[in-house]
Amino acid sequence: MKKFDNISWEEYFMSIALLSSLRSKDPHTKVGACIVSQDHKVLSLGYNGMPIGVDDTQIPWDGFNPENPLPELETKYPYVCHAELNAILNSNHDLHGATVYVTLFPCNECTKAIIQSGIKEIIYLSDKYHDKDEEIAARKMLDMAGIKYTQYQGKLPEITFKNEK
Repeated sequence: MKKFDNISWEEYFMSIALLSSLRSKDPHTKVGACIVSQDHKVLSLGYNGMPIGVDDTQIPWDGFNPENPLPELETKYPYVCHAELNAILNSNHDLHGATVYVTLFPCNECTKAIIQSGIKEIIYLSDKYHDKDEEIAARKMLDMAGIKYTQYQGKLPEITFKNEK
């Protein structure tokens, strides 16, 4: 039997999520999501950005800075739509039983949308906010809803772009 030198499904889908994250204009946190059916079909993609129709040049992209705290309305937080929510809202498919590959562990708000959409598994790359209240609440809800979540352990290809003329 011939051995193929190709990437696994998990490597493929996490790479798509990572590539999707590069669409984000957020200078601090680029997040991408890829929702996949049980039979390995891509159902939807998303990245963190402003809602459709909102001019992202008119909205601040600053985040929380403890040395120079800004009023919340002068930060990105009340405006940005997270990658997971974008992927769910962008889908025209039934997401029941699907898996979402995401580059950052979902916050509590995205977790609610994941649960409501019927997604049954989360594969995440980074968990840099693990001890924040939002992520603690997210894990509690996921456990209660019986949704599996696993940190991605595979390899990732290097993604580079060349401008050839």
